[in-house]
Amino acid sequence: MPKANVYDMSGKQIGEIELSEAIFGIEPNAAVLHDAVKNHLANCRQGTQSALTKGEVSYSTRKPWRQKGTGRARAGYTGSPVWRHGGVAFAPKPRSYSYTLNKKVKRLALKSALSAKAAEGSIIVIDGLKMDEIKTKAFHQFLKALPAAGKTLVVTENVDENVVKSARNIPGVTTTIATILSPYVILNNSALVVDKAALAKIEEVYA
Repeated sequence: MPKANVYDMSGKQIGEIELSEAIFGIEPNAAVLHDAVKNHLANCRQGTQSALTKGEVSYSTRKPWRQKGTGRARAGYTGSPVWRHGGVAFAPKPRSYSYTLNKKVKRLALKSALSAKAAEGSIIVIDGLKMDEIKTKAFHQFLKALPAAGKTLVVTENVDENVVKSARNIPGVTTTIATILSPYVILNNSALVVDKAALAKIEEVYA
């Protein structure tokens, strides 16, 4: 049974908690995680690149020089892709790179990412994660008191404006809620700081 340490808001360890075997204790599937990361990055692409084809550039239809006898390569028009300022062959056009994964694959990828973090001991549970006011300095000191190194993902049960606004100016800190976890975001952070109520929500939703 995987376990995680529980801390209070002062950064003091107050115990341990058992994590769900079905979510945090499976064997991570590397192939599915790879698919999930590729899907996330593809869906983030804007797809706004564009170039002009030879049918779209402006050029004269006059033949630049006669076909034979000049010693130069034959040329029919100045809009050719081999000419400077000519059209682009197979020019990129605006398109969508997004595609979908089926639900079972997405669910397995999320469980694999959470299990990998649990196996690393990178999940830190907070008993009552909340901020009485919007205070970046206080939230930064709270994170420094925890054994969390590198980029940190803070997970709350619901959107907490005080937590979100206190954390948003801290480099390397990201906030999210329990119901919209992403495998890519989990893998992209070194540590997961999870509210105890959010942990219960994760186990309830993804079990």
